Order: sequence, then structure tokens, then C-alpha cells
Amino acid sequence: MTAPDATTRDPAFRFEYHPATIRFGAGCVDDLADELERRGLERALVVCGSTVGSTPDVIDPVREGLGDRLAGVFDETTPDKRLGTAFDGLDRLEDAGADAIVALGGGSSLDVAKTIAVLAGSDRPRDRIAEEFAQTGTIDVPDDPTPIVAIPTTLAGADLSTGAGITAAPDSGLVDEELGGGISDPGLMPTAAVYDPELVATTPDSILAGSAMNGFDKGLETIYAADATPVTDATARHGLEKLEDGLEAFGQGERDREVYETLLEGLVLVQYGISRPDGTTLSVVHAFGHGLRDAYDLQQGVAHAVVVPYVLRYLFEHEDVDARAGLLANALGVGEAADHGAAVVDRVATLRDELGLPARLRDLEPVTDDDFAAVAEAILADGFMANAPPGLDPTAEEIEDVLEKAW
Repeated sequence: MTAPDATTRDPAFRFEYHPATIRFGAGCVDDLADELERRGLERALVVCGSTVGSTPDVIDPVREGLGDRLAGVFDETTPDKRLGTAFDGLDRLEDAGADAIVALGGGSSLDVAKTIAVLAGSDRPRDRIAEEFAQTGTIDVPDDPTPIVAIPTTLAGADLSTGAGITAAPDSGLVDEELGGGISDPGLMPTAAVYDPELVATTPDSILAGSAMNGFDKGLETIYAADATPVTDATARHGLEKLEDGLEAFGQGERDREVYETLLEGLVLVQYGISRPDGTTLSVVHAFGHGLRDAYDLQQGVAHAVVVPYVLRYLFEHEDVDARAGLLANALGVGEAADHGAAVVDRVATLRDELGLPARLRDLEPVTDDDFAAVAEAILADGFMANAPPGLDPTAEEIEDVLEKAW
């Protein structure tokens, strides 16, 4: 057999995946206590942000669903995802005698919850952990991190993941300068993920719209990523179909339960199988998102919304890059178009516009085009660029050109 070249996908694959148990449906948070009991878990600390923690329509059903297994609520997470916040959460976990964490909200709360789970399983002093993070940008994950039940209220798609982003700042007393990094380990996959459309319906439209592009891009990338498999092709394709239907209805102002159920079904499917022990299918768009988020303190979903059509066009314009435009076109209902790549770009841009999201980097404060060379270097160095589609050999100049076109 002839070995595949750099631009050809090898049909051989190994697929190992250990997902969370999935509970889905309106009112399914009512069964939280039952889910904990099934897993031999006694008491759970709810980890969320202050807005979620003070919104009765969100926090009350979770409290009631946990019943006697509620150990308390730690509602201090922020989009900064601070290591100091995770240590504060650890104190609450230990004071409450909790043996589980319920991560409620968006990706930031889940990332902090995962960090708390890692800290709870470590017997090292805090200064040693902070020193490790300062030197390496990560924290060693113990064999038995605290189990997590994830309850997403946005559409970012961080719930079936084995990684988390984390930062640290000097005001915490833990580090001497602002630092960013992350943790990753198969043991950080939540033990259960609970998808309740009634909770998602409480999230403001603007937050849902921005987070939706983050989740939607997971489906796009899973199809064109270098380590795509037939398994993830199937789940991502169907997930994109569901998300497209749900986002189109949402963009047109429909807000009934069926719309939120469709969105959540799509969210589950585009995530399923993308975060595995041997890696992830997150790829070029997420690398752009990270670079822009870190450079300008942007909400990552909004950054995705702006750049994804330009990134896709960049991938499709290279004839020797296997970006799988045909498969994406079929998933997005434009498979009959003569130019699959152009049709995919147009369809994604249309969905973005229907959600009322920005279309140009210049419309995002505080983005300026003076820093694009440095941002391009950061994007190129992002670990997700390793999952670029076969045949792509990006340069910093090409990435900067994409940013300029998105400007």
C-alpha cells in the first residue's frame, strides 16, 4: 500500500473516547440528586458566576434538584478564570465537605471548576502549585480529581472537554506577573453533563449568540481537522445541521422550547468525540480565537464570529489543502452549489449576521491593526494549529493577511 502524502487523509484511525454521561431534556436538572447517588457522591458544591448565582430561574432549579446533596454555592467565577478564584473555591469545597462539583454556567465556570477539582486532588502546598504554573503554564493533574457534573447555560461547547484555560495575576499573591495557561487530562472529562433547555432559555440573547459561534465552530473544525475520524464526521455533520436549524430560528426571533432543544442537541453532537485522550479536533479557528482573545481581552465567541468566514476562505483557497469543503457544504445544506468552499463561507457569514454579531475586527473594542504581526505569531504558535487540515503549512504573514482582511 502506498503511504498517504502530506495532503492526503490516512483512512486508518484509532478512536478512544470516554465521554460524560449525558442527561438531556426540559427539567432534567430535577434529577441531579439521583445522578449523584448513581455515582456514589454525597454532596456537591455548585460553582458558578455571580449573575448565575443570583438569578432564581437558574440557581433555584439546581438547588432543588440537588436537595439534601447540595453542599453550598460558590458564585465567584469570572471570565478571567483566575487561579486565585480556584483556590478560594477549594476552600469552600473543603469547608463544605463536598465530594463533587456542579459546574453551572458558561465555559469560564467550568474551567474554574476543573481547576478546583485538580487542586482538591493534590497534596502539594499552594505556593508550589503556583510556582509550577508560573514556570510551565500548567498544573499537574492528580489521579483522582474531584468529580464534576457540568450544566451549561451557554452554547460555547466546553462541557464534553478534558481541558481548561486558567490565568493568574499578581494581585492574588500567587505570581509576580500576569500569566495564562491551561490544564488538560482525560481525568477532567465531567462525570456527567446535564442539558436542560429551560436553563439555557434564561441566558441573555447576546451571550447565547456569541457563545453559539464558539460551539458552531467546533463542528466546522472537527470535520476539517487533521485528526478527524468517520465517527466525528458523523456526529459533527449532524450537529452542524441541528445548530444551523436552531441558530437560524434563533436569529429570526423564535424562542420556544423546541429552538433551545435543537440548539442543545447540536451542541452535544458537535462536541461528541472531539476531546479524546490522544488529542482534540479543535483547530485553526480556535487558534485565531485564542490569539485575539489574549491580545485584546475579547469574548472568544465574538472573536470567532468575526474571523471564521475569513479563516475558512483562507483554507479553501489552497487547492492542496484538504479542508473538506464538500462535506461541510453538505452539512450546511449547500451541497448543490458549484463552488462548495464559497458556499460554505457565505452560509457561515449569513448565520453570523442573522445572530447580529459583528463582522469586522475594527468594530471590536479595543482591537487595532497595529498589533496584527504579534497576534499572528501567537496564533501560529497556538497548540491547536497542529490540527490544521492536511496540506496546510501556514506562515505568520499568511495569518496576518487573514487578520487584515477581517479588519
